[in-house]
Amino acid sequence: MSEPVQRTAAEVAAAFGEVFGGEPAGVWAAPGRANVIGEHTDYNEGFVLPVALPHAAYLAVRPREDGRLRIVSAQMAVDGAGAAVIEADLDAVQPGSPAGWAGHLAGVVWQLRREGHQVPGADLYLDSTVPVGGGMSSSHAIECAVALAYDELFDLGLDRPELARVAQHVENDFIGAPTGILDQMASLCCTEGHAMFLDTRDLSSRQVPLDLVGEGLRLLVVDTLVKHSHADGEYGKRRAGCEAAAAALGVPALRDVPLDGLEAALARLDDPELRRLTRHVVTEDARVEQVVALLDAGRVREIGPLLVEGHASLRDDYRVSVPELDTAVEGALAGGALGARMMGGGFGGSAIVLADADAVEKVAESVKAAFAAAGYREPRVFEAVPSAGARRLG
Repeated sequence: MSEPVQRTAAEVAAAFGEVFGGEPAGVWAAPGRANVIGEHTDYNEGFVLPVALPHAAYLAVRPREDGRLRIVSAQMAVDGAGAAVIEADLDAVQPGSPAGWAGHLAGVVWQLRREGHQVPGADLYLDSTVPVGGGMSSSHAIECAVALAYDELFDLGLDRPELARVAQHVENDFIGAPTGILDQMASLCCTEGHAMFLDTRDLSSRQVPLDLVGEGLRLLVVDTLVKHSHADGEYGKRRAGCEAAAAALGVPALRDVPLDGLEAALARLDDPELRRLTRHVVTEDARVEQVVALLDAGRVREIGPLLVEGHASLRDDYRVSVPELDTAVEGALAGGALGARMMGGGFGGSAIVLADADAVEKVAESVKAAFAAAGYREPRVFEAVPSAGARRLG
């Protein structure tokens, strides 16, 4: 299986110096995430249970006094040549400019200034090990790294949930992706060895111990290599559908439909699509609470069937799975996994798998064999180790 690649502060600072000359003012890291359970519930003000990954966006920063941003990504180097420097005047930064990946960095500075923080420009060097388009929140990790760096460099006094809101506004208002706040809170607030039980309505959270090694278990991520984009229309259509269903039911959000009142609520919805969306959100919130109760009781192995139920709901009711994700889940279960489901927004990306430690290789080989039989590219499989949230490295 593939192993996560990590960077040290010295490595990132040295790379910064090669591009910009001199030393950065600091180096920060913000991780990607894997979501144990709780998909498409965050923008319905519901519950989620993510862990931070060892994979992270690494960012070296040096303030500038000339009102300019200079941005470089190690991942944008071509054919061994150095990556191009993207430059922008702060006053010219706006949604769509700069376009592409650089918008995830510049957009944070734009949002901070939009909120009244008179922050300067900077030289920004990015080196990310979070797989792009794999459902592990690579873009959110970048935004969280920039937000935390700016907060600490310029004494903005923002707490972690406030920084998460900054990053969410970047996605929603600068990039144009109607995402919730799961990914940003996970990147900024998760702790090592824990899953974070988050109420996305008020951003209250609790760290739930997740001692996989002690229980003889492992979490795996299966990256199908099918890329997705939250800015695509299907994601937005589902969010709009959830909002329409909540309005029709007279509740602030679908989170407010109780599980024991679900059937009555569904009977009040004429549109079958709204019924499917509502059923997923209400049952998914319940699954999150059930998984947390099992983890609190030390019954980690027993969460497997709930993961499988969650995948069926995402596939059949929310309709955001794709054949490669279904194949990943089916292959993992055929190989002896205790549970598996797609994670992330869907339409590609990754699946998460719970397996016994001594069955990891068998499960991985079963997934790869299923992909080969279906004619798909071999997926990337690696361990999801519950890791620390965003932090300054040096």
